Amino acid sequence: MNKKHKLTLVIGLLLCITIRLFCGVFEHDEFGDDVYFIKHKPTWKWRFKSPQGKSDLKIDQMTPAQQEEQILFDEFVGNRIRR
Repeated sequence: MNKKHKLTLVIGLLLCITIRLFCGVFEHDEFGDDVYFIKHKPTWKWRFKSPQGKSDLKIDQMTPAQQEEQILFDEFVGNRIRR
């Protein structure tokens, strides 16, 4: 491999990592569609889903795993859903 190929490989790898850190997908509660968005801060998490959804389930009624998922959903997706 010459220098040009190595440089192209490194730039491509850095681009993929940057996209992974700053882009994400969430599942729309009502329609079930995947919506792509840009995150406000980097995180390795790619797919976000709200365990609460359209239900009246409170955060203290969820399991710890569901609570963590809901908190991340609220932080990164927040008010991005158009109703």
